Amino acid sequence: MGPDRNGIFQESNLLSNWPEEEPELLWMVEGIGLGYAGPVVTDDKIYLNGEIDSTSYLFAFDLNGNELWKTPNGKEFIGSGFSATFPGARATPTVYSNLVYTFSGMGSIICCDKESGTTLWEIDMMNDLLGILPEFGFAESLAIDEEYVYCFPGGSENNLFALERKTGEVAWSTPALKDTASYCSPIFVNLSDKKMLVTMSQHHLFAVNCSNGDLLFDYPIEGYEAPGDHCNSPIYYEGAIYQAFGDRFGKGAVKLTLSDDGKQADESWTNDRIKNNFDGLILHNNLLFSTIRGNHLMAIELNKGTVVDSVDIATGGLMFADNKFICYGNNGVVSLVNYDENKVNVGGNFKIEQGTNHHFARPVIASGVLYISRGNALMAYNVSDNL
Repeated sequence: MGPDRNGIFQESNLLSNWPEEEPELLWMVEGIGLGYAGPVVTDDKIYLNGEIDSTSYLFAFDLNGNELWKTPNGKEFIGSGFSATFPGARATPTVYSNLVYTFSGMGSIICCDKESGTTLWEIDMMNDLLGILPEFGFAESLAIDEEYVYCFPGGSENNLFALERKTGEVAWSTPALKDTASYCSPIFVNLSDKKMLVTMSQHHLFAVNCSNGDLLFDYPIEGYEAPGDHCNSPIYYEGAIYQAFGDRFGKGAVKLTLSDDGKQADESWTNDRIKNNFDGLILHNNLLFSTIRGNHLMAIELNKGTVVDSVDIATGGLMFADNKFICYGNNGVVSLVNYDENKVNVGGNFKIEQGTNHHFARPVIASGVLYISRGNALMAYNVSDNL
């Protein structure tokens, strides 16, 4: 979801219309295994989780797709029963300073030197932190600040942890709501007197104090479908938190207005048309944008939660840059949607045929290059006027 974990990328001079066939494919890498992990792109490298022979790997590539190194990270999630239809890597790595952090679907966290890939510390959320494996494995992208790495093993007593960023030692743990982890990547919210971590468990949207883990507010999810597959990162804007749920009988999108101390979150509106499990939300120009079940991109105004515009595109992972939305649909169709004079209109589509299995990874853009990850393959497309 980008450097601010909000789906917005600071780009310019992007194509407003794509070629009839597809944008130019600059390069493609194959051999990274099963999974749905998205890449993270820095000034000179690309980091991506993958799977080879059931082992989790953190890969590093240069910007031309050449592999620089790969670091093993224990067993990757393969699943059983229904979950076995969704095996492989899940989380997007997190880069902070000269380090890169990630973890496998089985909960093994590693901190690596971002140049060499050398593992500096590791911790297993199942064995060391007594976590409870969710049905589809661990999938959050780790939230990190100057002091801590925050992780959510979901144990009944020590539910959420802050680890010392440079050593992996436990700084604090909290029972929070004693609920099992879901698949949400947390966000930070800075209030006047504290910083809080906002995330999802299987049955709650909640926040804890980043300094000590104290529970601040709790918003129970109504109408959830077992086991509570809540994957979207919340969005914070001007004293309110926005989130969307995909549960069939749930409330859909919601706005929660925060108290000044962050200990109360009051429901301001809900909109049950906006059903979205894991495709992301974008907040721009006082509108909330979301793809929904039924293959629409919808724009929702912030004060009342009403839909003010929509366009037909395949439901999927959403990002925004240079007044354009790019959506990687769950059916493999990548759509360009221009946002002009408060209206949305389609500027091109093409379908991803390369790679393996489902089309679930989020699209990423950096320096005019669109990165799409699908299972075994990572692709880089030219979507800029300048390349």
